[in-house]
Amino acid sequence: MIESNSNASAATKRTGLFARLKEKLAATRRTLGEGLGDLLRVGRALDQDLLDDIETALLRADVGVETTRLLIDDLTARLKRKELNDASAAYRVLRQGLLGIVQPAGRPLIIPSGTKPYIIMVVGVNGVGKTTTIGKLASQLKASGRRVMLAAGDTFRAAAVEQLKVWGERTGVPVIAQHTGADAAAVAHDAMTAAAARDVDVLIIDTAGRQHTHSGLMDELKKIRRVIAKVDGAAPHEVLMVLDAGTGQNALSQLEHFRAAVDVTGIALTKLDGTAKGGVLLAIAKKSGLPIRYIGVGEDVGDLREFEAEEYVDAILPKNE
Repeated sequence: MIESNSNASAATKRTGLFARLKEKLAATRRTLGEGLGDLLRVGRALDQDLLDDIETALLRADVGVETTRLLIDDLTARLKRKELNDASAAYRVLRQGLLGIVQPAGRPLIIPSGTKPYIIMVVGVNGVGKTTTIGKLASQLKASGRRVMLAAGDTFRAAAVEQLKVWGERTGVPVIAQHTGADAAAVAHDAMTAAAARDVDVLIIDTAGRQHTHSGLMDELKKIRRVIAKVDGAAPHEVLMVLDAGTGQNALSQLEHFRAAVDVTGIALTKLDGTAKGGVLLAIAKKSGLPIRYIGVGEDVGDLREFEAEEYVDAILPKNE
């Protein structure tokens, strides 16, 4: 009976979390719904006009030209082969198409117990929510029982160092920091030494966030990565790039530049709750092939969530509608 109650409680909690995710992605769902909602209307003809409406809705949600073309071509081919009997069938096929694109990206960050300290280097341009994402991630990792440390490697901005210190105080996580303008690579080196001495499980290193076209920033990031690797040849174990969903297709350009410089291994997509461009997640999943580790859907610590492909698709294109 205790186990049954526990399972019921877990199911209730999961249902509540999904309802919250659906609420947070409402803007994206509305954008897609303006064109896709007609798919369920009784009597709507399954023809080229309908496909045009679908294409427009996908583009408005910032799914991107390439990914949209892939989805529309699939529907067009099925229509020509007479595989679609009605508009509802097209809806189901489209939903499966979206799921097929994002499912490969649903690979959570797994921190092996035998790797200590596990080094996460966090990168991204200013304004994407990088430092906040670090704070939330640190809080969640600590709550899971891990010993966590932060390194204030964004020495370019005094505000970034102070913001990270505030998160450290709030979560009870130590922060290794130096003065504004200090060598960021030296901060990373000191933090790795301290993490090893204090038996830390996870060290999260913040980095500067000037525009991705800034060559000086890229050189600095490469230097930080080299220094980390000198201390531990297997590190950084994760290079997590934070992207703002509200920037739409520009996020792909940012990712391309950072990936070339520091070999990004995972993505955290923030601010999905405040944009109608949440379809960009599909474009990122399709074009990059990288794991989307986390999505940010609000200000609370719990609003940084592990990305689950089916939940995301259900939230914007429910299977029962």
